[in-house]
Amino acid sequence: MLDTTALNQQRNFFDGHSSIWLFGYGSLIWKADFDYLERRSAYIHGWERRFWQGSHDHRGTPEAPGRVATLIRAQGAVCHGMAYRITPDVLAPLDRREKNGYLREKVPLTFVDENGDENGDESGEATEQSEGLIYLASDDNPAFLGEAPLTDIAQQIAHAHGPSGANKEYLLNLATALRELGAEDAHIFALEHQLKLL
Repeated sequence: MLDTTALNQQRNFFDGHSSIWLFGYGSLIWKADFDYLERRSAYIHGWERRFWQGSHDHRGTPEAPGRVATLIRAQGAVCHGMAYRITPDVLAPLDRREKNGYLREKVPLTFVDENGDENGDESGEATEQSEGLIYLASDDNPAFLGEAPLTDIAQQIAHAHGPSGANKEYLLNLATALRELGAEDAHIFALEHQLKLL
């Protein structure tokens, strides 16, 4: 298992900033076990969420890995999640949490206004945006499991369990959190459906 902690500590995209926006698209939406200054619903363009990353340290074990969310590039896609404004010292514990193949990357975020609407539309109204960080597990990291039939992914999730709990809790909590955000995610909801059929 590759530990990316040291690599991430070299990826200082926001050196000198007193605060940073962090975009959560998986467990960070519903399990923010870190201090933050502000929390806002947001989305990123050009990415889709997929349960293609192995979890050997949180939702599975090295012998029986679970599956957790990562992002894949997809033209025209929108991925909804939660943005947290954090101080730089919060990154060290996050680097440890995300050490199993995830690397810090910089992305543009668009915030959703308090009414749940996107800030701006085709009429040309301004959208509120900011640069932010994501933790991304790309397809070249050792824990990447990749695409598989939904039934197979659901079976793996149903049986995997690790130090952070059952893998199925991760999926079900994520599906619930996305509904609370009013976000559509065909992959997550289809996986949730498959899991409930088992």
